[in-house]
Amino acid sequence: MYHSGQRRLQDEFASAPLADRLYERLRHDRFTDADKAFIEALPFFFLATADAEGRPDCSYKGGDPGFVRILAPDRLVFPDYDGNGMFRSLGNVEVNPHVGLLFLGVGPKQARLRVNGAARVLRDDPRMAQWPGAQLLVEVSPRDIFPNCPRYIPELELKAPSPYVPRADAPPLEPAWKSFSIFSDVVPPRR
Repeated sequence: MYHSGQRRLQDEFASAPLADRLYERLRHDRFTDADKAFIEALPFFFLATADAEGRPDCSYKGGDPGFVRILAPDRLVFPDYDGNGMFRSLGNVEVNPHVGLLFLGVGPKQARLRVNGAARVLRDDPRMAQWPGAQLLVEVSPRDIFPNCPRYIPELELKAPSPYVPRADAPPLEPAWKSFSIFSDVVPPRR
């Protein structure tokens, strides 16, 4: 789990024994029932990807709680919803499957869970109908799952869900920027 750069810093700060203990006791490569409950209760996470040359990108992904699902101990799936059309994250996955997901629990139960693994973009998957508004699905096979200390998470409060999250019983709400004159002529139709 640790490469030479990480080990050099661990040695410099005398944290290698702690890093090893964290790896031995907390790291796993299959989702537990507790991981599933935590992840599926959250309305967002952060996705880190890199292109074929290793240049990183990080993206916020959000939806109603349960939009990320653990379908098996070795399988996590989430939808890709209509966005700005740049496809930075999913385009990176197409050329480099290595991903890092960071799940944050806010409010009274602050927690962090990291999931590192390999992703693939799924098109025309029959499961897509389970996510209203999904245009693609992303499937992640975990390599390393481990909690992080939540001590630096500020006390945050989730007040209301985003009105832009797709819902089966309502037409999609378009963001105002898509109608701005500098973009309106190039905004593709929704699928």
